[in-house]
Amino acid sequence: MNIATMIVLIVLIAVIGRIIVANQRRRGDTDTQRENAELRNQIGELKQRIQTLERIATDKSRRLARDIEQLDDGTEDKRD
Repeated sequence: MNIATMIVLIVLIAVIGRIIVANQRRRGDTDTQRENAELRNQIGELKQRIQTLERIATDKSRRLARDIEQLDDGTEDKRD
């Protein structure tokens, strides 16, 4: 093998290596974007759950006020 052939092979290997690395990065970016979209959806669902829990937590005061009013009226609701 002469020196010119070795130089061509080295350049060819470097170019192919860069192409492979570029493709892997592109695939990684796509995977990252997909993962980000999934995480954003999960965050949205969690926010909805938090809002529901906040409504439940604050509803206790309303329920207590309603129960007190019912006691004042002399009627008692059997619901919990």
